[in-house]
Amino acid sequence: MAALPPNFVLLQVIPALDTGGAEQTTLDVARAVVEAGGRAVVASEGGRMAAELERRGAKLVRMPLDTKNPLVIRANTGRLERLIRDERVSLVHVRSRAPAFSAFAAARRANAPAIATYHGLYSSGNPLKRWYNSVMTRGVVTIANSDFTRDHIIAEHGLAPDRVISIPRGIDLARFDPGAVSSERIAALEATYGKGRGRTRFLLAGRLTRWKGQVLALEAAEQLLDAGRSDFALIMVGDDQGRTAYRQTLTQNILNRGVVGHVLVAGHCDDMPAAYLATDVALAPSLAPEAFGRTAVEPQAMGRPVIAADHGGQRETVVDGETGWLVPPGDAGALARAMIEAMDAGPAQRAIMGAAGRARTGRLYSVAAMCEATLNVYAEVLEGRL
Repeated sequence: MAALPPNFVLLQVIPALDTGGAEQTTLDVARAVVEAGGRAVVASEGGRMAAELERRGAKLVRMPLDTKNPLVIRANTGRLERLIRDERVSLVHVRSRAPAFSAFAAARRANAPAIATYHGLYSSGNPLKRWYNSVMTRGVVTIANSDFTRDHIIAEHGLAPDRVISIPRGIDLARFDPGAVSSERIAALEATYGKGRGRTRFLLAGRLTRWKGQVLALEAAEQLLDAGRSDFALIMVGDDQGRTAYRQTLTQNILNRGVVGHVLVAGHCDDMPAAYLATDVALAPSLAPEAFGRTAVEPQAMGRPVIAADHGGQRETVVDGETGWLVPPGDAGALARAMIEAMDAGPAQRAIMGAAGRARTGRLYSVAAMCEATLNVYAEVLEGRL
């Protein structure tokens, strides 16, 4: 890992710290900077992950960054400029579009270098939206969280390839370690999800939003029952983040499709490592391409095979037939057939696939590897090599 300069101070800018891959990466990089001898500051509105950020040795500065209000964005420019000067920030790392306008302007005024991470594939249906998205390419370099995202950035925004660096999102292998999860933690979730009882348990993790594929999974569950397969359970884990109407849609879908007794909408889970061990196979049937797809990688770290949509970053993280199954996006029939294949594979074959997935994840997608690559970018930017 490249050495950070003396008195290095990193400022990361993100709207909130409630849940999600960008938020988790913010915490991971903050800890890496502190462990490397630097100081880590995060500007954000805060959220449920704020306490963990501070436990990792970082400083949280709350300001109204979770907004698209132009007047607030303009005021945030001044707030961030003062923060950069007061904390003697060495480098600014921007992690979301709306606060990026404030953060890049503040960094220019304070004469601090700034970079950004492109965490998702933003919709760009018109020139105004493409201009809005392009704010994430205004730094010295742009970090992409997968090769798929990097290709998208270069094609969408016309950036020179040497200004876009692919650093896959990292998984905390100390947390996502089967050996570190007690039987009590697993039993607690099995009591909620239901023990096997001869059923293969599928876990679909991800916030409750239509593009994550929950309705598609319900359609596949209905097809399983139509095919005479009742030896399964589908558990959906994730926060609705205020989308109560969509949660009600799922409840109605479960009733209409006749899959009551086979499907559980379990809500938010604070212990995902145990959740994967309390189930048998993970589902990641997103309808739109995932920039990276953390919910396809975390279960592999826990030794569980994955059935994932064959697009986006999941093409890089899931090896079809080896660590899981890739199915055509949006195809409920293909998803149902893959679920049957996973059920018929049995525990022994699924364990072999799970072991392959765990080994590959440890090699390619560790938090340590991600943080090392990110800190190397910081050092190269400050040395003028990027």
